[in-house]
Amino acid sequence: METVANLGDLVGVHAGSTDRLAFVDLRVPDAPVGYTYPEVDRLVTALAARLAGGSYASGDRVGIMSANRVEYVVAYLAIMKAGLVAVPINVRAGGDVLDHVIEDAGVVLTFVDAAGREALAGRTPYVDFDDPQDPFLPGLAAASSEADAAVVAGQEPASDGLAEILYTSGSSGLPKGVPLTHEGQLWALRTISAEPPPRIETQIIAQPLFHMNGLVTLGRGLALGFTTVLCPRFDAAAYVDAIERYGVTAVAAVPTMWIRVLRVVGDDPSRLRSVRSLSLGSAPITEEQVARIAAAIPDAVVVVSYGTTETGPAIFGAHPDGIPRPPLALGHPLPGSEVRLAGGPDDDHGVLEMRNPAVTDGYRGLPGLTAAAFTDGWYSSGDVMRRDEQGFYYFVGRADDMFVCGGENIYPGELETILERHPAIAHAAVVSLPDDERGRIPVAFLVTTADTDLTAAEVKAFVIDQAPAYLYPRRVAVVDELPLAGTNKIDKRALHAIAERLETSEGWSA
Repeated sequence: METVANLGDLVGVHAGSTDRLAFVDLRVPDAPVGYTYPEVDRLVTALAARLAGGSYASGDRVGIMSANRVEYVVAYLAIMKAGLVAVPINVRAGGDVLDHVIEDAGVVLTFVDAAGREALAGRTPYVDFDDPQDPFLPGLAAASSEADAAVVAGQEPASDGLAEILYTSGSSGLPKGVPLTHEGQLWALRTISAEPPPRIETQIIAQPLFHMNGLVTLGRGLALGFTTVLCPRFDAAAYVDAIERYGVTAVAAVPTMWIRVLRVVGDDPSRLRSVRSLSLGSAPITEEQVARIAAAIPDAVVVVSYGTTETGPAIFGAHPDGIPRPPLALGHPLPGSEVRLAGGPDDDHGVLEMRNPAVTDGYRGLPGLTAAAFTDGWYSSGDVMRRDEQGFYYFVGRADDMFVCGGENIYPGELETILERHPAIAHAAVVSLPDDERGRIPVAFLVTTADTDLTAAEVKAFVIDQAPAYLYPRRVAVVDELPLAGTNKIDKRALHAIAERLETSEGWSA
């Protein structure tokens, strides 16, 4: 991988391993399709040649709006290999967001699947993965030739060459465009792959490929020669089936995904026995959740990870002195990753700021937000953290999620951690509502364990017994599931809307 200068060349690192399986595509669950590294490399090169030999200029932006599938991977890599810039688009994007992304990035062409075809019509020219008149992969395979490599030769990017633009989900407003370079993202992949596992792993991706979590998992798998089981989207039952059927050994996922996995396997987690490593990131998790997940896969190493779209995944890792990582620790700063805590009472508490080669220069077309978040190469994450005496970092909460109740600062994650200590609570999410007397009050949405009756009075009494009185939830709702956003994180915006509706209709459990 040291010789790779273009992200689009990642699949070629192991293309000489003729029998190594790169992907198992589960787009059609009953008809999985396997692709070797040489096959994928030929498809990527063929598409890159078609793009590079077309009417597009170096640096043109090309979108991808599709569920996970091998065609997505081929398009993503080929766009960059051809010297163009990939723009992954959220498949759940509404019309206003879609218009914003296309205009903001300057998208000139988009690859799309059947589900997104109607939404994209009239917005950009597109290539349809599911066009029955022009099948995408068979067409590429038929058009592939030895001349393709010569067509794309010389597309090596400049040191600051742009590889992709990702759009952050954001808690409000339109998403922000984050330009990322080949050099920066390859540095991040090299850093997190510096100590490869002792064997070739089989990993699984069900998190969307328009999100950094999915793309990093994809990139690391390609760099290390893994076999990747590619799920079109996350469905807990199908995900467990795939882990069992393909003997998945390495997993990177969002915590909410594995909370649902535990509900699927119930009292028989043996279906997960192949898993040997699990990295949980992109959203907060509590110690109780980590303990439950670790108990279900006792032969696996379970870690909590951290990264952002703006800085990449290479922030924290193993302690340089070999000190075991505590359950909720994000890790110790990795070589080449500068971190500091700002605005807190001391150097061990505050908002995490980061500087490394992967950090973006700023947000597209948003000079005010860029100036607020970026200074001299440092990015201020908005994530409040603490550092222990051994140098491990821990997530406390989002600075913009914190609210004041009766003069006391409350981070939702603090209350969620306490709630999940209750034996009858499997998953908790906390938001706030306005209150005339106290400013804002905490309200809780709870998923209970199987066949459990739980009253709001019991919940409040439990919290008051465990924590300061101001922290208890003033409203409680027991729900079957917590809503997920397209990135498989809990959709706090949706919960805010539900809370406001319950408040006006007096529909809370209490």
